[in-house]
Amino acid sequence: MTKRSCGDVVVVGAGMVGAACALYAARAGLDVILVDRGPVAGGTTGAGEGNLLVSDKEPGPELRLALLSARLWGELAEETGPAVEYEAKGGLVVAATPEALGSLTGLAAGQRAAGVTAVPVGADELHDLEPDLARGLAGGVLYPQDAQVMPTLAAARLVRASGARLETGRTVTRVLRDTTGAVRGVRTDRGDILAPAVVNAAGTWGAEVAALAGVGLPVLPRRGFVLVTEPLPRRIRHKVYAADYVADVASDSAALQTSPVVEGTAAGPVLIGASRERVGFDRSFSLPVVRALAAGATRLFPFLARVRAMRTYLGFRPYLPDHLPAVGPDPRVPGLFHACGHEGAGIGLATGTGHLIAQVLAGERPDLDLTPLRPDRFDDDRHDEEDTP
Repeated sequence: MTKRSCGDVVVVGAGMVGAACALYAARAGLDVILVDRGPVAGGTTGAGEGNLLVSDKEPGPELRLALLSARLWGELAEETGPAVEYEAKGGLVVAATPEALGSLTGLAAGQRAAGVTAVPVGADELHDLEPDLARGLAGGVLYPQDAQVMPTLAAARLVRASGARLETGRTVTRVLRDTTGAVRGVRTDRGDILAPAVVNAAGTWGAEVAALAGVGLPVLPRRGFVLVTEPLPRRIRHKVYAADYVADVASDSAALQTSPVVEGTAAGPVLIGASRERVGFDRSFSLPVVRALAAGATRLFPFLARVRAMRTYLGFRPYLPDHLPAVGPDPRVPGLFHACGHEGAGIGLATGTGHLIAQVLAGERPDLDLTPLRPDRFDDDRHDEEDTP
């Protein structure tokens, strides 16, 4: 039996970004319905490490969004207490060579000018911060604003705090539009949900949801593995990663890339990443990738060579070609909003994204300029290519 319900806004996708959109839209006074074909945090969010980072962002629109999100995450952490396992551990980025350190120092200088706290760390100071770190590194930069949450707990907590009507196990099959082309809700496999606004927070499946409304959004999956160790006494104090990680994040290559990223957790296991490759939605286990992650981690922390790996898991980051998310109203379809394409930064950028979406939904001027994140910007790229002789 089908059913019909209605509200002010339908948010499609109950991952971290969708949960944040629901929370801030509800706090703006809107009646929110949150829809997902699976459970809360059942996609990319549930396969994430929970990082809230400013350290890996170059100056520009993504860093501005990250700084806004970091402030909002801090506020939510005060509200929720230990429920989301928020940990302001800070990040330590290390360089193996003087050349890599020079590039890292240059990036940090630009970040500081944009409002990031980035503290240079000399080679002789690294072990004051991380006693078990490998010897012989050239230096690094400490980022006190980097933090972490437990992603599935945090997403569930945000959904609960929103008070939104949650519809899980319900697949959106169409975005409904009226005779003028404006949104009037969504059709699902269990009936229609009517609302004058729809937010596409479908993460890696953002392209499919956009297509249901008749527009293009070139979101692609970028696969990554995480290696999880046995529980340990806390020996790794920060999120620690190699300086070349930033370049891997910004790369357009579809080929496999790995760079060591290591962090302890409140529960004890050490999380080890990071890998990136565009292989569609292939969920096959890859022993070469996992071996590369383990080798990179032991280069940073030699003691890990004596630690047992408990398991691995994988997820798919929602990748857009310019490495920026699509956030804001879609001028091609009145009433359609996008909040997807955050790649590996969705958990960290979720609060800022939800806040900005809620401001636009409520008719307010958003705190950040959304022009660089506009969802139709890729149409311009296509037209440019067509016009090129």
